[in-house]
Amino acid sequence: MSVSVRIPTILRTYTGGESEVSVEGGTLAEVIDSLDASYSGIKGRILDEAGQIRRFVNVYVGNDDVRFLDNLDTATPDGTQISVIPAVAGG
Repeated sequence: MSVSVRIPTILRTYTGGESEVSVEGGTLAEVIDSLDASYSGIKGRILDEAGQIRRFVNVYVGNDDVRFLDNLDTATPDGTQISVIPAVAGG
């Protein structure tokens, strides 16, 4: 299943400046593994040491936050757009 992943500015050093990349995967976990296989090191910026999505990183499959779906087991059908969005803090 080919999906597109929107890459935030802060992670584009891993993708050679690309803002959107295509990878394979039937679930979000498979997509992140595929992303890391093509762009080494990016997985460590999305997932924590326990293998879960980092607290301050939001991931959307389509328009839905995966935290309200099946987290890393969320299905990623062919053609799905995934967005990785770092949370912004401040006041």
